[in-house]
Amino acid sequence: MEFTVLGATGATGVELTRQALERGHTVTAVARNPDRITVPASDRLVRVAGDVRDPESIGRALKGAKVILSGLGIAGKDAPGVLTAGARAAVGAEPDFLVWLAAFGTGESAPFAGVLTRTLLRTFMRNELDDRTTADAIVRRSGGTVFHAGPLSDGELSPARRTVSLDDAPRRLFPARISRATVAAAMLDEAERPEYGGRIALPLAK
Repeated sequence: MEFTVLGATGATGVELTRQALERGHTVTAVARNPDRITVPASDRLVRVAGDVRDPESIGRALKGAKVILSGLGIAGKDAPGVLTAGARAAVGAEPDFLVWLAAFGTGESAPFAGVLTRTLLRTFMRNELDDRTTADAIVRRSGGTVFHAGPLSDGELSPARRTVSLDDAPRRLFPARISRATVAAAMLDEAERPEYGGRIALPLAK
């Protein structure tokens, strides 16, 4: 398959790119600075410059994209709005399918996350919440799948990983940590065989 990865210099974007290549797919990896994409060269990998804040550059980068997977995040220096801009650009490219990464405990998953988690997110991510929920809504209206992941780690791919719907979210005081490798694998599974289009899915380590 032909995949396009947004945010390909981020830790999750690197995992998406690396694992997609390992599965035999062709990957267009998009980043503001494509020279910083830390994935070994491959004849199935194309590095492309694209900034979601620049409609012209991101439009060129996403033109003709078949399946888009987003590893976009909000860096400390980013002003609110980067996720919304990315979602609009991705949907505007009219791909066959879109898989989007978001945070568990925000938007529609907030009621499933518990009071303490919601309080922490409102405290430490209050400037990002509107951006995140708006981006989620844009993707879901387009028929794409939004993955709400718990706190991310750099651990190994979980052999017991699974994906569930939001209604089947485990009830915990705090959401369990999950490795970026496991999240990337779940997103790629969905890109290959969509099951949650238009909905929120939860990647779980076990």
